[in-house]
Amino acid sequence: MTSGSATPSLAIFLGGMEGSPVEEWMRGVLEAAALDTAEVALASGAFARVVLAADRAPGLAVPDGLEVRIDGVGTSGSAFRFGPAFVALAEELPRGGVAYIGAGSGPLLRPADFEALVLAMADGVCVTNNRFSSDLFALTDPQSVALLDPVAEKDNAIPRRLRDEHGIEVVELPRTLATQFNLDTPSDALALALSGRAGPRLTAALADAPAVERMQRAARPFVDRTAEVLVAGRVSSRTWQYLETETACRIRLLSEERGMQSAGTDVAGTARSILGQLILEAGPVRTFGVLLPELCDAAFIDLRPALVQLGIRASRADRFAADLRRPEEIEDPALRAIVEAVQVSPVPVVLGGHSLVGGSLELLNQWAWDEHDAATAGG
Repeated sequence: MTSGSATPSLAIFLGGMEGSPVEEWMRGVLEAAALDTAEVALASGAFARVVLAADRAPGLAVPDGLEVRIDGVGTSGSAFRFGPAFVALAEELPRGGVAYIGAGSGPLLRPADFEALVLAMADGVCVTNNRFSSDLFALTDPQSVALLDPVAEKDNAIPRRLRDEHGIEVVELPRTLATQFNLDTPSDALALALSGRAGPRLTAALADAPAVERMQRAARPFVDRTAEVLVAGRVSSRTWQYLETETACRIRLLSEERGMQSAGTDVAGTARSILGQLILEAGPVRTFGVLLPELCDAAFIDLRPALVQLGIRASRADRFAADLRRPEEIEDPALRAIVEAVQVSPVPVVLGGHSLVGGSLELLNQWAWDEHDAATAGG
């Protein structure tokens, strides 16, 4: 942090998760994660103020010292735009800079991570966890976000746009599991529940998590030298390197459409997916019932790029129901057919978003090794 500068504040945004029962369940998960994150941030002593900006009052106990602001932050309506909301909140905070984090982006962060974030802050610099698709960032001059034209609709592209449009230097925190993990979909919540690494409020919220048996079956091949696991979707080189060195199995990797959301190719419908083309040509039943079992013993699939390729513009409620393999709750017939085929696949298939094929895989691999070691020691 620039010498002599004031202590920054931290803003945690929580909102826009509402609707179907599974979306409301995720809202509870994200609220618990946000409050646990706030408690860790407060304990770090790195911030002058910690503020939770939410679209409705929390239903859980709020940590001492946390300020809660209720407004339209993150509402699912089309009127909400992240950039103006962030700048408006920053104007109310003391000078010294502002760090931002999404509600589901900090469940594994510890005080030292927040201290490192603040230490990296400097004039003319944007500190982030990912320069191409950020879940957290920090600026000594948060008003620079107001310079973006058109205004920033989401948080993901802000560091990249500040660099490209205004020459602000982007500094990345070390890419660790803690800085890269994000509670993006129910699949990520299930992986975190299985890992046992959640904070107190989040642990309680995940106590009623849907059955994780399929996720357990899919993760166990990670420790089997004779097995092969397919990982498909927006897979980073970091995840590939991790899987190559930390799993015993063979990995079959299909990485495609990295940066899809920040580039807007999902909304534009221009993202292209080999997996989507396979489903289109062979059909869901043959893809998941015949072809996939010939390639692997288990599969972890970020399905979002394939959905764009297939022209399936499913609602968030449908996507979440797909992640939980609940075809009876899916309104889109094409997505329902895919999930029904996954249900009866001879190999365990886990569906999710981009975080599933990132940090969630690390949690699941570690769970598999812990179970394996416990069984070996017991034997």
